Amino acid sequence: MSVAKIIEITCRSDKSFEDAIEQGVARATKTVQNVEGAWIKEQKVVIENGRIVGYQVDMKVTFVLKDKE
Repeated sequence: MSVAKIIEITCRSDKSFEDAIEQGVARATKTVQNVEGAWIKEQKVVIENGRIVGYQVDMKVTFVLKDKE
C-alpha cells in the first residue's frame, strides 16, 4: 500500500505558462522526494500598463510518502 500527499505551489514566469510549470516542478523536486505528478489548478496572466508581464500557475504536486525503514 502507498500513501500520497499533495502540496500546493504557485510559480511565475516572464516567458510562458509552460516555463512556469517547468520551474515549479523543478523546484518542488529539489525539496520533495517521490514526486509523481502535478495538477494545474489555475493559470493567470499578470498585466501591467496593458501588457502581459508574467504567467502564473497554481499547481498541486503529488508525492508518495516513504515507509520508515
